[in-house]
Order: sequence, then structure tokens, then C-alpha cells
Amino acid sequence: MSVDSVLLAEPRGFCAGVDRAIEIVERALTKFGPPIYVRHEIVHNNFVVDALKKKGAVFVEDLNLVPPGATLVFSAHGVSRSVQQEAQARGFSIFDATCPLVTKVHVEVAKLHKEGYEFIMIGHKGHPEVEGTLGQIDSGIHLVETVADVARVNPRQTEHLAVVTQTTLSTDDTAEILAHVRKKFPSIRQPKQQDICYATQNRQDAVKLLSTQVDVVIVVGSPASSNSNRLRELAHRMGADSYMVDSAVELQAHWFEKKPRVGLTAGASAPEVLVQEVVSRLRDMGAVSIRKMDGLQERIKYPLPKGLRMPV
Repeated sequence: MSVDSVLLAEPRGFCAGVDRAIEIVERALTKFGPPIYVRHEIVHNNFVVDALKKKGAVFVEDLNLVPPGATLVFSAHGVSRSVQQEAQARGFSIFDATCPLVTKVHVEVAKLHKEGYEFIMIGHKGHPEVEGTLGQIDSGIHLVETVADVARVNPRQTEHLAVVTQTTLSTDDTAEILAHVRKKFPSIRQPKQQDICYATQNRQDAVKLLSTQVDVVIVVGSPASSNSNRLRELAHRMGADSYMVDSAVELQAHWFEKKPRVGLTAGASAPEVLVQEVVSRLRDMGAVSIRKMDGLQERIKYPLPKGLRMPV
């Protein structure tokens, strides 16, 4: 048994929305001092959350745990309108780290709701991004997770019906569900640009290429990370053995028996330091060739909230 080569996916790891969210918490800690309260995990990665906890970030699900006058950050996944209103009513100093691509979905829902639209949302029940989007309006969003769910959707009317999507889903899975939605509701309105984010799409495209060149694909990501889970599933569908690890210590030697070519990627909330730790462990297992795929270079950067921008 020996790992021979490691092929690194490109792009992989942090996206612009995650970079921005983490920077918002770090700058708030620097400017206002700890503790800084964060509604839900800022991003779904245990390493990132633990590192911010050590610096003084306090992660909460219930705003009752936030003391009066505190600084509060909304996570990258976004929050419902009721959470926003409660936070404002309690007088917290609020910084919104919601990914701008999630905000785009929220704005679309609010706008079309005023025009009388109902919605079908493709997403995973209980995911904080989905809860935030469902909570933008009081009623009229029908959540579907599978093709079977589509058959059970029964909107009040079909003349004004629109579809939105959780941003971190698999494009392939979404396409199948969307095809059934369109078949049942031929006149449904779709967004001008698909809701699945550019970073999710780019990482999935890279994994499709990666999976055809290796025996095993390792995805660095935490269990709660939707986009990381989708990468692992996609590699499996492409015919490669695939495993998701939170850190290098979770690698199992038997995964690589008679499978010397390893592909390595990371979800959009997983930092590069964890990828390099996995590379180091694979070297210890015998890898002599470490190379990076040719791939798309992402240059998107989102602005920080006004109160946290550096003076020019």
C-alpha cells in the first residue's frame, strides 16, 4: 500500500463570501474587542469556528444569549426577517456577513412576493441558509428536497410562481429537480442567473475533471458544510472512491490500498492550511508527486460593511 501521487483541484477552498464573513468577525474583534457575538457558525467549518472562538467570538443560536449593547454578526448563511427585526429591536450593533449571493436570493424573494408571487425553493430542510430564505416572507414558499417532493407541491395559484435555490447545492441534482418543477409548472419563473453560486459551480466543475484522473478523491470539509458534502457525492458519482475529512488525522490508510492516485479538494468554507496538512500526511503515506490542476482563477472580492472598512 502506498500513495504515489496527489492532484490538487483548482479552484478549491475559501470563496469570496467566506473570506468576507471571516474578515468581518476578525475586524469586529479588532475594532470593538471581545466578545463579539455571531448568530450561528459564521461558516460551516470547525477549524475556522474554533479559531475565532479563541479570539473571543461567541457563537449563539438564540439572541436571548446576547447581552444588551453587544456587537452581533449575522453568519454567511443569512437570517430570517424575524431574526433581523429582533436584533434591531434589542439595539445590538449589527454587522451582516450574509454572502451577497444569498442576499440576492433574499432580495428576489421579497421583491416578487410584493408582486403576488409564491415560490418553490429547492434546498435542504433545516439548513440555516434555507431557514433564512424561508423566513423572508410569512408564507408562500414551498420547500422541495427531492423529485418526489415536487409532486406534493400544491400552490394557491400557478400564474405567479417562481423558483429559487439554495446556493450550495449540486448543480446536477438541482437540474433534475428543476426539470420536474418545470414539467409540473411550465410557466414558472426562473432567476435570470441560477442561484447556485459561482464558487460552488467552479468547485464542482473542478471535481468532475479531477475524478477522471485519480482513484480516490479526498474532500476537506466539515460535516455541516453543504457544498463540501456535494463535492464528495459528485466525486462518487463520477466513479472515484470519495471521502470527506475535517482534518488530516481522519485519513485512513486502507482507503488507498491499490489506489495510489489521490485527488484533493476542499469545500468553500475550508481553509488552505487544512489542505496542506492533508498533503503532508499523504507525503508520509508515500506520495512523491504533488501537482496542481490547471483551473479557473477566482478574482471576486466583496466589500466589507462600512463600519469595518479600513480608512483610505
